[in-house]
Amino acid sequence: MKLFKSETQKTVTFIIISSICLFMSLIQSVDELLHFNLSWIAIILCGLPIIKEAATCLYEEFDIKADVLVSLALIASVIIGEIFAAGEISVIMTIGALLEDLTVQKAQSGIENLVKLTPKQARIIRDNKEIMINADDIEIGDIVRVIAGETIPVDGVIIKGQGSIDESIMNGESLPVDKYVGDDVLSGTINQYSTFDIKATKTSQDSSLKRMIKLVKEADSKKAPIVSLTDRWATWIVVIALVSSIGTYLVTHQILRSVTILVVFCPCALVLATPTAIMAGIGNASKYGMLIKGGDVVERLSKIKNIAFDKTGTLTYGKLSVVEYKSFCPEYDDETFLKILASVEAYSEHPLGKAITSYYKENNEELLDIQNFIVNPGKGITANLGEKSILVGNLKLIKDVDINLNKDIINISEEFTKKGCTVIYLSIDNKLIGYVALSDILREEAKEVISYIKSQKINPVMLTGDNKNS
Repeated sequence: MKLFKSETQKTVTFIIISSICLFMSLIQSVDELLHFNLSWIAIILCGLPIIKEAATCLYEEFDIKADVLVSLALIASVIIGEIFAAGEISVIMTIGALLEDLTVQKAQSGIENLVKLTPKQARIIRDNKEIMINADDIEIGDIVRVIAGETIPVDGVIIKGQGSIDESIMNGESLPVDKYVGDDVLSGTINQYSTFDIKATKTSQDSSLKRMIKLVKEADSKKAPIVSLTDRWATWIVVIALVSSIGTYLVTHQILRSVTILVVFCPCALVLATPTAIMAGIGNASKYGMLIKGGDVVERLSKIKNIAFDKTGTLTYGKLSVVEYKSFCPEYDDETFLKILASVEAYSEHPLGKAITSYYKENNEELLDIQNFIVNPGKGITANLGEKSILVGNLKLIKDVDINLNKDIINISEEFTKKGCTVIYLSIDNKLIGYVALSDILREEAKEVISYIKSQKINPVMLTGDNKNS
């Protein structure tokens, strides 16, 4: 990638120098002073690489591309003394090639973001000691320790502890997944809560994240069909150009007119204008958060019949938030219930707990004094508020501890689940007090966008890993 960028920088430098020299060559006094036509610099810096590439393709692969026709026009212009025309052609064609390279570079920038996600080091347990090693040196069977906030360095299975894993890099879903002993975890995902040990089931080079990076690298950023049109028809164009040029000379016996035919056939407009339009399209799309893989994709967009939307972070904000809370108990109003729940969750490192506390603190500062806060993996939270015993968890937990539930409460949980929400309950002294529902929030503009797409006779499709109802 660095080599690609350095080549691009060199090309830009050559174009700038050549353009300046072409402009200066128009000033007759400069040429007389230097006794040298500055257009030659443009030919050397921009023209020779074109001729070299065309000759290489002809010799090694017998591949006749547009570069062959450009090279013929360059050489012919130099032969008849039209040095400025040769330099002008060289610069224009180099600019076109640069725009194509920039399109590829923009498309491959996502690879760098994926590479940055790859952990450089990992904690492994050997001889009951924790040591740091290069993540690439992890072997199958190694015991790897992952603490809260760290990216999992290799695919494996949890053998000790538990955590809450952000798997959005793999599946796009914002809601973290709780993992326990025996559960599989993937490299590149982030442990948001607690500490656990995993047994590596794959090497770093064969991990899920590395395979994803490999797939992205192998995805060829092709030219748009219209950009490669000249290359596909180059053989016939070269033959027609040469026959026309020779025929013109035989009829008129004027070499200038013969060379003019070659210059006119030179596809400068197509090579320059089309990549410019494609770059503009990709650039404008990126302003709106749309990453387009390559020029061929831009052209195919005009023919699409369906658009698939990822739900999390695209149609939604990709961030959990409280959508509703309610107290079942007359002794505690809704605000008091939320205050107690937020006070308990303030001690929690779990993403759900953080979302509840953050929501409460938007309009409130005061929290209650909670004692004996204990997290029971897979069973929720227990704590004390003075002499009162508090339990926080999901519906399954509430059922497991034999807290009385009526059908209305169960129906509430089912209704929110159908909407793709997560429901958390709070009980005090084995009495259910209330619930809070959390969900990813739909973007305000999503409805308008979907309506517009439908008006264009395009079918929108939503992709989600939640459930059929979400």
